[in-house]
Amino acid sequence: MPFNSIFAWLMKKRIHQIDLFRKFPLDVQQELLLNLLSFAKNTEFGLKHEFEKIKSHADFKEAIPLSSYETLKPSIDRLITGEQNILWPSETKWFAKSSGTTSSKSKFIPVTKESLFDCHYKGGKDLLALYYENFPNRKLYNGKHLNVGGSLQINPNIEDSYLGDISAIIMKNLPWWAEIKRIPSKETALMSDWESKLEKMATETMNQDVFILTGVPSWTYILLKKILEISGKKNITDVWPNLELYLHGGVSFEPYKKLFQEIISNPDMNYLETYNASEGFFGIQDGANSEELLLMLDYGIFYEFIPMSSFDGENSTEIIELSEVKLDTNYALVITTNGGLWRYIIGDTIKFTSLLPFKFVVTGRTKSYINVFGEELIVDNVEKALAKTCELTNSAVKDFTAGPNYLKENKHGKHEWLIEFEKKPADLNEFESILDKEICKINSDYEAKRKADLLLLNLSIQAVKTGTFDAWLKEKGKLGGQSKIPRLSNDRQIIEEILAFT
Repeated sequence: MPFNSIFAWLMKKRIHQIDLFRKFPLDVQQELLLNLLSFAKNTEFGLKHEFEKIKSHADFKEAIPLSSYETLKPSIDRLITGEQNILWPSETKWFAKSSGTTSSKSKFIPVTKESLFDCHYKGGKDLLALYYENFPNRKLYNGKHLNVGGSLQINPNIEDSYLGDISAIIMKNLPWWAEIKRIPSKETALMSDWESKLEKMATETMNQDVFILTGVPSWTYILLKKILEISGKKNITDVWPNLELYLHGGVSFEPYKKLFQEIISNPDMNYLETYNASEGFFGIQDGANSEELLLMLDYGIFYEFIPMSSFDGENSTEIIELSEVKLDTNYALVITTNGGLWRYIIGDTIKFTSLLPFKFVVTGRTKSYINVFGEELIVDNVEKALAKTCELTNSAVKDFTAGPNYLKENKHGKHEWLIEFEKKPADLNEFESILDKEICKINSDYEAKRKADLLLLNLSIQAVKTGTFDAWLKEKGKLGGQSKIPRLSNDRQIIEEILAFT
């Protein structure tokens, strides 16, 4: 039996396991929680919080407080220096550099053997399993798989220990069945200098037979443009005629979709979204024509949720489990993982679109929003409005960020946007007006504050030159890999920093 056929059979076999948690989600989650507690009961954290006495979710909430990175950082710092059995019993020697922080100081998320193999790798396999479910008889293993990932640095405190992007940690430890088809070379893929890496990745891969692309949209798009530049081709389909699947995540694909469709003309091209982060792998798009993500419930992650209407960080008191969630309600995500994160507020917000099975969309960040004027604007709002505006003005956006602007009189305010256009609109003033109206259609709070210009004026946009956002990322030491531009800020710090590069 050809290898591709064996691979497809294994993927379909996994669908039966996925169907189990689709049908019995609450049972799967309850069993998982008790297993996590049992496995970690003799760790320093487990002994402190008396895991052996916890028999229910009520006990769990009572015994263990909510946490953030700042809460767990002292324990993580000890793990990085080589101490063990603090948060999780198995050896912890990999640490994912999180791109979720907007400060110059990075977060390092512990990655255990269990979280790597039972969560991240399992998610990678399930991506393909769900793809085969939606598109039978595909032959993805006939070609190469191109991964656009980050870089690693050696941890001097522990043998064979690394700190870096989760994509690089995954790549460093890939199982053989994934490694044999992956390109570029591991040496190139793990380079830290993004500008040199871009050139090498392009030259190494442009003559290969690529079937699958994987990576954050912004960096993947830059790589594809570089390949077109070097090859002299006009379209990626001319470079890789068998390319049929792009697996993307990290940021919303909505602002990038048109850009990808313009340079990949293959009518059979498919795009599959994931929700994976340094802290874990949470969701996969399991419908060919739907943006909903299936909540993956058997990856060693126990989920809790805080309604954003009552969110107060670690002081939040309304924390519910999966059985209590409702449709169309914005929740802050709380996770307990096989990586040693206990009741950890990850900082993302989601909204459920289905309760059997549990499907959701990512709506933004608990800290990535603008609410200076009571407008409660979240990332999901602006990305939808921006996509519609680009469609109406025949334009395309490469990157953007937005924040508040206070006028001198201090009576009116507005939102200020910095946009790097891939294709500029014919009339920027018209673009501003349409975008403002589209946000009003989506967000009633923003619309109310905009009424008659009583509190908020029409938003303003400054089109920045090509390379501005990359210059800011480079100055922060975050150019390449999974790093991304913060979309919304509730103050002007990021806007002022980026303006310094214009």
